[in-house]
Amino acid sequence: MTKHDERFWEIVALAEMSVEQWESLCDRCAKCCLEKLQDEDTGQIHYTNVACALLDLHSGQCRDYCNRSDAMPDCITLTVETLRDSRWLPETCAYRLLAEGKPLPGWHPLITGEEGSVAAAGQSIAGRAIPATAAEELAWHLVDWVR
Repeated sequence: MTKHDERFWEIVALAEMSVEQWESLCDRCAKCCLEKLQDEDTGQIHYTNVACALLDLHSGQCRDYCNRSDAMPDCITLTVETLRDSRWLPETCAYRLLAEGKPLPGWHPLITGEEGSVAAAGQSIAGRAIPATAAEELAWHLVDWVR
């Protein structure tokens, strides 16, 4: 990005962002790649430590990002439209925060200029998740460390 683009997220609407700007919002925490359960009564989303089959558990990155929606039909591609109901995204997600008119967290790489700031802040799922093949009942794998 050029110097001209610094802090673009504060002045450019989500719908007006370039592909490069949009993709740079993702902090690569991979929290959205964890399996979730929704309470039928309250609608509340509960995260598990069970990762999508495409997620590399060591790096916390998708192994097939470009084709993820084809390979995993439940994978939701984030768009301005899908952000209209963003409660399934973690509270720390830059897309959700900006859609709600909130600032990015201080540990976000766009703020710090460092990719490692996500892991240093304890926000990455790398090393904290298990593969779906190792899980039996998702309800047995609920976690409270995703916000």
